[in-house]
Amino acid sequence: MKIPFEKLDKAFENRLRLQIMSVLVVNERYDFNSLKELLDASDGNLASHLKALEKEEYIMVHKSFLGRKPNTNYEATAKGKQAFKQHLDALEQIIKNQKTL
Repeated sequence: MKIPFEKLDKAFENRLRLQIMSVLVVNERYDFNSLKELLDASDGNLASHLKALEKEEYIMVHKSFLGRKPNTNYEATAKGKQAFKQHLDALEQIIKNQKTL
């Protein structure tokens, strides 16, 4: 039985990117500071991984102001949700295949 490793998405190989997508797929939007706190990530680390997901067009960035303070929100795109689902499906298939070996 062939194991579908080729169906795994390289964008989700990093733990933090996988966590970011997990949060964004189940929430309509999430702001930078809330993500940082939830995932216990530094500003720079979180920003670089968000940029990588944005480059893949897996997330959209919404910038606004709350009063005079900048507020950045993120949401998963349809493309990102589909890619994440395919990644999880491939992981599930790998696990199922390992149980039958």
